[in-house]
Amino acid sequence: MKNLIWLRNDLRLEDNPIITHACQQGPSEALFIVCQAQWRQHDESAAKIGLKLDALLALANDLNALNIPLHIIECDFFHQCDNVLTRFCQQHQFTDIWLHREIPLHEQQRDQKVLESLTDLGIRTHVYGWDLFLPMPIYNQQGLPFRVFTPFYKKWLQQLQGQDNRVIPAPQKQPHNDANRYSVALTEQTSDIVNKITSLKKEYRQDLWALSYTELDQKIIQFCHAKMAAYPSQRDIPAVAGTSTLSPYLALGMIGPRYLLNLIQLECADQGQDWRENDWLRELAWRDFYKQLMWHFPALSRHQAFKDNTEQIKWNEDEEVFQAWCDGKTGFPIVDAAMRQLKQTGWMHNRLRMISASFLTKLLFIDWRKGERFFMQNLIDGDFAANNGGWQWSASTGCDAVPYFRVFNPLRQSEKFDPEGQFIRRFLPELAILDNKSIHNPTEEQRQLTNYPRTIVDYKQARTHAISAFEKITKQNEGL
Repeated sequence: MKNLIWLRNDLRLEDNPIITHACQQGPSEALFIVCQAQWRQHDESAAKIGLKLDALLALANDLNALNIPLHIIECDFFHQCDNVLTRFCQQHQFTDIWLHREIPLHEQQRDQKVLESLTDLGIRTHVYGWDLFLPMPIYNQQGLPFRVFTPFYKKWLQQLQGQDNRVIPAPQKQPHNDANRYSVALTEQTSDIVNKITSLKKEYRQDLWALSYTELDQKIIQFCHAKMAAYPSQRDIPAVAGTSTLSPYLALGMIGPRYLLNLIQLECADQGQDWRENDWLRELAWRDFYKQLMWHFPALSRHQAFKDNTEQIKWNEDEEVFQAWCDGKTGFPIVDAAMRQLKQTGWMHNRLRMISASFLTKLLFIDWRKGERFFMQNLIDGDFAANNGGWQWSASTGCDAVPYFRVFNPLRQSEKFDPEGQFIRRFLPELAILDNKSIHNPTEEQRQLTNYPRTIVDYKQARTHAISAFEKITKQNEGL
């Protein structure tokens, strides 16, 4: 028996069942296929790709220490993986392949074709649950997928309580074998690809995003011990470090949700609290909810709205207005500060994501798909399912979305969640001289003084227009 572990968005040793279980069965090697053209086609940001490739090289060293070879090969697009993998498995005489199922449609199509080809060759396939938290999708009592988060969350908690959530330990060191030892010469292409990856300009803030697994572990534990208790009260305040900022590592699988669940349970036990009522755990459930939606409704992978009737909306196609939003030049300080945070760090605070998305879709009335794509092209934590779910929630086109008549007022949001303007001052230094009140909505004179743009839209008029447009399609579909 000779095992091949096909790694994708699961770049870690601990709590990675396909690595541990494969190694328990016999000699094992790992493989990663670099598909940069496909990643770019999927709008993955340069920051995310940079972190991914650095994480891959770091994992290679950890695997090397366990005598687990890592092969790195390259192809442009997912549809080429079939030929690449079958040829590779035959060349190296692998008898078994281990992988985690992935959610988006292109990934599903890739895996189905690869698994069919390998099965035809007599290679045994071991496909683990479509998410690492839950091995199977969750259904309601009628056997249908959930469309509303709250009942999903209750069932999700019940299933968590009924399954084994222990963290799967890293594999044992494999017997030393010179012929099977990690080396960049293991495949003909690997040496060149490793050198290429090493030499690539990594376009992400390495001062903000730790790569070392030791540093990452310290970051996780520090949040759980020092910040989790205050998370409910500070999570919406962008000026303070009240969130975990672990989303980039979850997106790449550098940390596993089971590990986080165990830490939540331990911390809650120490504090005498019920872990099932933990607000941070609820955010992990939202992540699962959006993945399940994409699994059950493939149209979401095709950039279609969950609510079919909203496809009738005539969105604003003003490119100049859209570009002002992208550049952080809308004249609304909280929105502009959020967009500049995204550009400068590759990340945006979750409350600000909601404010910015609502502003684009409801006030500028621009198609949510344009915002979704822009976020994916810039976020270091870009997760297709979560990003799609968040944008459709904000645009009132999605499952369990915000009601169409709820339109965030950027001024009120700014005053509520950044009352002293600390966040705005950080990313809009030109407004730092303004007082705590006017910084949220500078006067005409202050805008001229600071060279800050006028507002590009009138809130009241834009809100009325958005509500009217949604009301119109709602009545049309009701036959009124």
